[in-house]
Amino acid sequence: MSLTLISHPDCLLHENFAGHPESPQRLSAINDQLIASGVDVVLLPADAPLATREQLTRAHSEAYVDDVFARAPEQGTIELAEDTFMNSNSLQAALRAAGAGIDAVDRLFSGKTQSAFCSVRPPGHHAGKSFAMGFCIFNNIAIAAAHALEEHDLERVAIVDFDVHHGNGTENIFREDSRVLLCSSFQHPFYPYTGDEATPDHIVNLPLAAGTARADFRTKVTETFIPRLHEFKPQLILISAGFDGHLEDEMADMNLTEADYAWITQEIKKIADTYAEGRMVSFLEGGYSLSALGRSVVAHLKALME
Repeated sequence: MSLTLISHPDCLLHENFAGHPESPQRLSAINDQLIASGVDVVLLPADAPLATREQLTRAHSEAYVDDVFARAPEQGTIELAEDTFMNSNSLQAALRAAGAGIDAVDRLFSGKTQSAFCSVRPPGHHAGKSFAMGFCIFNNIAIAAAHALEEHDLERVAIVDFDVHHGNGTENIFREDSRVLLCSSFQHPFYPYTGDEATPDHIVNLPLAAGTARADFRTKVTETFIPRLHEFKPQLILISAGFDGHLEDEMADMNLTEADYAWITQEIKKIADTYAEGRMVSFLEGGYSLSALGRSVVAHLKALME
């Protein structure tokens, strides 16, 4: 199964501040593990294009997009939100990160590839329709989903988010759009302290207590996400692939390993093979223990290619 790796050197130029966990070294750690594992030789490489304002405003408000462009600094670093920063290269990086998903969707529907992994930063799933949050400037996966619905005339797009933090921005954008099924698993109570309220049927949240056993994680995903995905019959599956639930990641208190990320990817792939002709696009979200991040991405990509 062909898998395209979409990234861009611009994504390495976005920096928050010294010692910040969401650092350029994350992408370097992934690349190192891809080379060490030999997976790099079977991937189709591609450079992420720049997303356009029109593409951004399918998911974000025009006022928010205009504000981000207006506040992007020519030098130094500014605070876009309490926990989200921009330097002089951040806007370019964010446009590449959003553009990667758009390019991936187009590649899938033109037959150039069957699946894709967007190895990009800044991440996206906390960015809402009108706000930045949680290291996220633009919501990369939401922009790709909106592009697929608009440009490829899809009626059903599923998003599976297994980052350790709730995909609150993605939920904010699609809460009123039943064409998108969002399945989000996350540690709770935990940042951003959302995801336990009542939701429409197309928003499926799975709060997990800190320290949830690996077997319990698999059981709850099987009982919660899988039936809804079968019922929904997605024409495309997008994955918010956060690896910060790994037991080595100090940002959270979960116990997942590379094997669990491979497992959930395999389960998602079964759904994609059944209803979406195998079409999947995965987006890097969290993951801050560099070694664990690299190993987990390798396991994830191997499962995508099976």
